[in-house]
Amino acid sequence: MDMNQRRLRPDQRQQAQPVKRDRSIGALLVDSRRLSAADAEAVMRFAREENLRFGDAAIRLGLVTRADVQHALARQFDYPYLSPDDDSISREVIAAYAPFSPAVEALRALRTQLLLRWFDAEPRRKMIAVVSAGRGDGRSYLAANLAVVFSQLGERTLLIDADLRNPRQHDIFRVSDRLGLSALLARRGDENVIHRIRGLLGLSVLPAGAAPPNPQELLTRPGFGTLVGGLSQQYDVIILDTPAGEVGTDFQSVAAAAEGAVLVTRRNVTRAAEARSVAESLTAASLHVVGAVLNDH
Repeated sequence: MDMNQRRLRPDQRQQAQPVKRDRSIGALLVDSRRLSAADAEAVMRFAREENLRFGDAAIRLGLVTRADVQHALARQFDYPYLSPDDDSISREVIAAYAPFSPAVEALRALRTQLLLRWFDAEPRRKMIAVVSAGRGDGRSYLAANLAVVFSQLGERTLLIDADLRNPRQHDIFRVSDRLGLSALLARRGDENVIHRIRGLLGLSVLPAGAAPPNPQELLTRPGFGTLVGGLSQQYDVIILDTPAGEVGTDFQSVAAAAEGAVLVTRRNVTRAAEARSVAESLTAASLHVVGAVLNDH
């Protein structure tokens, strides 16, 4: 299935925007300060003389790198990712920095499977929880990168850090965690605590916020389901990062709001019995384990 050509759901058709390609590669390279205006003129002359495309000519002249041209092309075709010298978010978010790498190809393959098996299988499904048995299994890493690849597909994507015990998404995306999910659940904040991520069109992050004394109680209250249900009206995809299974049953409450989960395991780290226990607890609660991911990161 070609994910860039997949059929839009009915609720997306009015919001879909045509791809904007009106800005030239040269203009984009000048805007990003990869080229000066004088260099751009020299490239245009060389490109005409040698019958080359602008990007190829600039590379031949040694004025830009192929990565610079790829980044400009991505902007031209509304496929956002960050340039190598952009340090606005953590390098853990490989989908934002190296979108053409084998690791990100694997993430896109996972995205395809989730579209086929979960999101597109039932139009009302907009949420998926990312769960794991242990804290070191790579759950937050996968949730962050999965959110990015969905946003790169053109989906309005929200990443919620629902790990109120050991949150990480505010560090990964370098946003404030003074207020976040915990404040919303305690009715001490509003949706202004959701952060749009600069440079990644369509991606927003709701951090966990201040650590509450009663995380399990906050997540099991009806207010959590009501909150994420309301947010699902504003976004096409919501990724929920959950607490590790080893610290309690909070992950079940989060997964229950999504009704489905992806189980993350880590090679040579996750014990099979612990992963099986997490999966069985979700199944016993009539929740869907949509798939499992073996993390090598």
